[in-house]
Amino acid sequence: MALQERDVQSCPENFVEIVETDEDDFAISSYSPEVTAFDSVIDCISTIVIDSGFQQLQQSFMQKYYLEFEDSDENKLSYTLIFHEYVELLEKYLEEQLMEKIPGFNMDNFLDTLMQRKDEVPEDIVELLLSFTDFMAFKEMFLNFRAGQDLDLDLHLEQALKVTSLTPARQRP
Repeated sequence: MALQERDVQSCPENFVEIVETDEDDFAISSYSPEVTAFDSVIDCISTIVIDSGFQQLQQSFMQKYYLEFEDSDENKLSYTLIFHEYVELLEKYLEEQLMEKIPGFNMDNFLDTLMQRKDEVPEDIVELLLSFTDFMAFKEMFLNFRAGQDLDLDLHLEQALKVTSLTPARQRP
């Protein structure tokens, strides 16, 4: 049995499609250009959101605004403004990265295809994309970030404010 490889453009590495050939059987696994393009975009999105650049973008944004958020049932008007800025920032970053990695990428066309083929997208990617536009997930992310920042601050203060006795241990009553 001989194996042949065919490259299909993707992000960031190429998919390798294995075509098996045999004297008795001939099988080719082929994909339409639309399927391959859609899968490439989904693969790119997965790669982009775990990339350090994306993570740093989120961290910087949360660092900038985390003190605004309080763990209460009431939502301040400022949360909405921050949320809209966050969604716009992530959408712009994601689209720029996709346009850089996939020649001819068009976000509107992709979104149309995504709506038609949403059942074919891995569930974790769908949840991730939806979480970017879900206000409650956004607020929870900020509250978790703030709790982590407050915990770090408490640990730093505890270390900085360590009390030591001026009296040697053997002289204490």
